[in-house]
Amino acid sequence: MSDWKVICRIDDIPVLGARRVTRPAGLDVAVFRNSEDQVFALLDRCPHKGGPLSQGIVFGTSVACPLHNWAIGLDDGCAKAPDEGCTPKFAVKVEDGVVHLDAAELATHAIDLERPSAGPKPFAVLSVLPLE
Repeated sequence: MSDWKVICRIDDIPVLGARRVTRPAGLDVAVFRNSEDQVFALLDRCPHKGGPLSQGIVFGTSVACPLHNWAIGLDDGCAKAPDEGCTPKFAVKVEDGVVHLDAAELATHAIDLERPSAGPKPFAVLSVLPLE
């Protein structure tokens, strides 16, 4: 039996949009609502370059990553072909207009993943040798 955590009312999630749920450990979880009032939850991290999926555009049962427009399935967290990769998904329950997420998943699921840092990767510092 799951312990469900109340997140918000379904009306608090914009149609074709998302809300972010902050966790004590790990990355945020994005909770999405499509035009049919279906609710989905994914780690707020695109599997491609780590873009914030909560800032993407929802269409049907997918979200477009705001960085490179990859289409990510809201039902499974996986990129649509020809792209590849998946982001973790979270169990969602909606009862009487209230959105719930599985409390155990929020506390433990994908807490070891990190958001990539923006900007160029640091390069190695080379030692300068004196000229002879």
